Amino acid sequence: MLSILVTQFVVLWAVIDPIGTIPVYLSQTQGLSAKQKRLVALKAVAIATAVLLFFLIMGQILLEAMQIPLPAFQAAGGLVLLLFALTMIFGQGKPAEEAQLSGDFSRSELANLAVYPLAIPSIASPGAMMAVVMLTDNNRNSIIEQGLTAGAMLIVLISTLLLLLGATGIHKIIGNVGAAIISRVMGLILAAVAVNNLLMGLKDFYF
Repeated sequence: MLSILVTQFVVLWAVIDPIGTIPVYLSQTQGLSAKQKRLVALKAVAIATAVLLFFLIMGQILLEAMQIPLPAFQAAGGLVLLLFALTMIFGQGKPAEEAQLSGDFSRSELANLAVYPLAIPSIASPGAMMAVVMLTDNNRNSIIEQGLTAGAMLIVLISTLLLLLGATGIHKIIGNVGAAIISRVMGLILAAVAVNNLLMGLKDFYF
């Protein structure tokens, strides 16, 4: 059980990428008071948690309702996660890309700022949504194992919140370059997980 929890924690940490969210958060909260920054962080993580929990609980049910077999979704998800991982490795990197998403956003609209680009797509990214659906395969995993997935996800999200609350100090230490390096290492790990999911999905679909 511990190995499952650790594996799923690493996968979810890679797709959510809490450290890569720090520069995005700092760039979008410039000029806000300390209280407003805390409020944005809390709202962003709360919204992301709600979105990911919805996909964790309802994702496979919706797929089955649309008559999409999970192996096909797993293969497609693996492919999408691989592309997502490649953008983390070879692209501008999460901090540079997502910090540009709302550069002229009104700082007074805290709720909207928490939703975009922080909650979505920075924390609850498409890759994270897809990952939680694949990790909670109802046909393969027990309720206990699905509970471990939910627990691992919540641990990562709580870690994300703590990192955002201490973002200013952390960013002074690692800088944008450090965040980009960590994001690329996580991308490499995610690429390996994505290829495994792609191959497993193809195997289950055909055999």
